[in-house]
Amino acid sequence: MSYVVLVAWLVQAAVGVLLLTGWFRHGRVRSPVVLTHVGLSVLGLACWTTYVLVDQVLWAWAALLLITIGNGFGDNMLLWRTRRMGGSHLSTVNAYKVAIRSIFRRRLPLRVGFHALFAGVVYFSTLAVCVVATVS
Repeated sequence: MSYVVLVAWLVQAAVGVLLLTGWFRHGRVRSPVVLTHVGLSVLGLACWTTYVLVDQVLWAWAALLLITIGNGFGDNMLLWRTRRMGGSHLSTVNAYKVAIRSIFRRRLPLRVGFHALFAGVVYFSTLAVCVVATVS
């Protein structure tokens, strides 16, 4: 299962690279939120890869910790974008609702929607492997 999760991480990273390329093209290279999100995600992927190679569960938990924090920065970007689209008055919970609706109504680019939704797949599959590896 850890290899399946690694593939999910790699798919998510590939889409992230496409999104990052768009940020570079639009001159948003210096955004600390984006750079922090990317940095934590890359470190998380490195920890997960190490876990797959050495089978020491501490590496898996380190990867989960890093993407937990990194996903917070990713969510921040998604909510910022949602609020910029006309929801500046929204609470965080309502901004999440609008963001999810915007993804399914295709108001956000497909890559953004996929990256946002697939983050949950990567996160919870990583969590599942961490828990199973710890108790077994």
